[in-house]
Amino acid sequence: MTSPTSPASPTSPATPTAPAAPGVFDDLLREAMTGAERFGHREHVRLTWLAVRRHGAAAALDLIGDGIRRTATRAGAPQKFHVTMTRAWVELVAHHVHAAPDSAKAGDTTEREHAEGTHGPEGTDGFEEFAARHPELLDKGLLTRHYRPGTLADERARTGWVEPDLAPFPRADQSS
Repeated sequence: MTSPTSPASPTSPATPTAPAAPGVFDDLLREAMTGAERFGHREHVRLTWLAVRRHGAAAALDLIGDGIRRTATRAGAPQKFHVTMTRAWVELVAHHVHAAPDSAKAGDTTEREHAEGTHGPEGTDGFEEFAARHPELLDKGLLTRHYRPGTLADERARTGWVEPDLAPFPRADQSS
């Protein structure tokens, strides 16, 4: 599925798989909410991390974008969906997943481990390790390092993709 929010050259981990059914987002959301009382920033990042690892960056962008848009609409707040912020977070999480050691990339768990909930250290999915390695992703203000506040507040950024105007995102295709 092509959408105006799809990245031109997404950074994707090895062995991505396409979402198999419309309920994939709901399943990922339930998993991201495990042990959480509310859907806060940490759960957003975990949801995105799960989607990127299991489906690759491009599919995760569509999956997360469509899912959050539907959720906001069902909640009676469709204006809360923000195209640029959604894509920005998917790109940032995907970059860090791609840059992670092989043990933290997609394809590191089997279908049986997913079904049994035993993947990752001590029965977790590995998100805590990922978050500890990349604490900047848990900073809700991270996008302000890449965008001016007025840029993100603009309607064009809410309804379509706007490139960072302060600092580019780290991407695999950029030199260090």
